[in-house]
Amino acid sequence: MNLVALNIDTIPLGQPLPFVLRGASGVLLAQRGYVIRNRDELNLMVARGLSLCVDTAESGDSHRAYLAQLQKMLLTDTSLGQIAAMKISAGGASGRERVAANGPPDWPELQLRATQLLRSPPPAAEFGERFDALHGELARHCSATPDATLLALIYLSGQETQQYSGTHAMLVACACMIVTAEHLRWPQSRVLRIGRAALSMNIAMTTLQDQLAVQTQPLTAQQLAEIESHSARSEALLRQLGVGDPVWLEAVRCHHQRAPGPMSAKSEAQQMARLIQRADIFAARLAPRASRAPMPVTAAMQATYYDEAHQVDEAGSALVKALGVYPPGAFVRLATQEVAVVLRRGASATTPRVAVVLNRSGMPTGEPIPRDTAQPAWKITGAVALRDVRVQLPLSRMLALV
Repeated sequence: MNLVALNIDTIPLGQPLPFVLRGASGVLLAQRGYVIRNRDELNLMVARGLSLCVDTAESGDSHRAYLAQLQKMLLTDTSLGQIAAMKISAGGASGRERVAANGPPDWPELQLRATQLLRSPPPAAEFGERFDALHGELARHCSATPDATLLALIYLSGQETQQYSGTHAMLVACACMIVTAEHLRWPQSRVLRIGRAALSMNIAMTTLQDQLAVQTQPLTAQQLAEIESHSARSEALLRQLGVGDPVWLEAVRCHHQRAPGPMSAKSEAQQMARLIQRADIFAARLAPRASRAPMPVTAAMQATYYDEAHQVDEAGSALVKALGVYPPGAFVRLATQEVAVVLRRGASATTPRVAVVLNRSGMPTGEPIPRDTAQPAWKITGAVALRDVRVQLPLSRMLALV
């Protein structure tokens, strides 16, 4: 270990730590992304570890950039107040968040940030800063790299149970922003608004959501009541946290309602709510539970495409057309009997670009082999459930092929 002592006054409070925090002996005090709420909690850590340190070998580029900026400010006799302000950008992001906003996504960190923020919302002023930073980063990835964003979140959703709620909220928010930007051509302000509503829709039941993902027993009466009331409770909590946008709040309040029908007959908030509801159904069916395996992507898409009366749903149809029948992150079988992961959307909803991960004998290919499913020889013949793909694929390797 290469431990470097930190000045206690430079530790960001109320924000995800941009590094692993250790004591003077190297003992682990807090993982990267952990939120130290207040000075009292920080003082307890000092008492446990005698001094606060980071291991520069494990902290990565983000911490080296953080230390470089911090050292520069200390050498110029910058006041502690200005140093504290350095950790917060104009958009409310911490040093770590600013690094992430200018580089490729760190999806495990985003999962952690979303889970912590939604599960234990901080006071109003701090919530707004952290929520805007998270939402802004997701919006940037949706705009700059939509296929890679979908691949990461759909792939992670198919295996996530410990951080289900945060991953689910990010997938629904990103799906809604991509659909409304690319297919429905909404103005940017409305695209960002539906992303905010989708990201925060379940904030009042985040802990329960995570519990249900690993629960094998039937729902209790209290849990059913909490699920039934969560939309109204989420709206009320968002008001307490400083959200004043009436359209955002109405969309959250209505997002669990069953309201089929033409989108043109709905208000802006009702249109948002219906799109969120359709994307919510899609994402929920992709995710595993302790009591069941995740559904194949085609089953999730079918549940989204048809409304409560088994008619084609306008919002669900928009989702399917924008994301594709086989969206990035899904697994499919080809006419060659090979199994492939979908990398990016193609010219049509059924002809995405894919990479083979299992050969026709069911053996791993070692390196993914790109295929164009618009070619008859590599036509997709159906979806493959994640549980049937017996190979572990690093997300980074797949994203590099997008």
